[in-house]
Amino acid sequence: MQINIPPPKTSRLTRRGRLALIATGAVVAGTAVAVPLLSLESDTDARPASLVIPEGWRAGQVYQAVDKALALPAGTTEKSLPRAVLKLPNDAEGNPEGYLFPATYPLADKATPESLLSYMVDTANKKFNGAPVAAGAQRNAMNVYQAVTIASIVQAEAATKADMGKVARVIFNRLERGMPLQMDSTVNYALSRATLKTTANDTKIESPYNSYQRMGLPPTPIDSPGEEAMRATIDPAPGDWLYFVTVKPGDTRFTANFEEHRRNVAEFNAHQKSPHPTK
Repeated sequence: MQINIPPPKTSRLTRRGRLALIATGAVVAGTAVAVPLLSLESDTDARPASLVIPEGWRAGQVYQAVDKALALPAGTTEKSLPRAVLKLPNDAEGNPEGYLFPATYPLADKATPESLLSYMVDTANKKFNGAPVAAGAQRNAMNVYQAVTIASIVQAEAATKADMGKVARVIFNRLERGMPLQMDSTVNYALSRATLKTTANDTKIESPYNSYQRMGLPPTPIDSPGEEAMRATIDPAPGDWLYFVTVKPGDTRFTANFEEHRRNVAEFNAHQKSPHPTK
């Protein structure tokens, strides 16, 4: 049995290079895809606005954004879930995390939390259940829900779109070797936060999302992955990498050698302690 030696307190086996935390309700440009919103009825007096769901948002962020866009009390959208009758895969067990597809959704006056959430999930199903994703998932010995889960980690961990295929390969390599994923993004999800600093104590929390302590994939996706993260998941870059760390913006280092990774992490830690680390 291969034993994965835990890193020292300041070291991490994997580390996300960024997390896009966007103020709730903000209209964000990027790769979001315009999707027509299913409204209950047309209204010539409607003044449509747009709700943008960026790649990498968690379900909680989506709920808050819908509440704000529809001028509803906080918590209304989340409470509407039982009424939304979302067409989620059985593996999701009613949890829409990962299936609130990132896109630009025009809003009609008659839009409701239920209609918005339903259309997001329907859009995700169209994107994820097509032949390319289904075939790619099967090729990598997983089902579509597992592919969405991996894509959500790729979305959270990759510093750039160019890194996504390599991050996906690290995940597959670690799974194939029976190693814990040890992804900071899953620990952040368990702790309902976003940070670049994960401590040794953080990695000891009791949670099915603690990929330092638990083997295999987390029980659900950890955010809403976009199409590029999914493409990287079903067709990961070739390589033997097991570790990566973003030392500084634009400098993510992948390696199969633990000692080399420790040196990279030490450089990352030194960079973070500098008076003005590049953000």
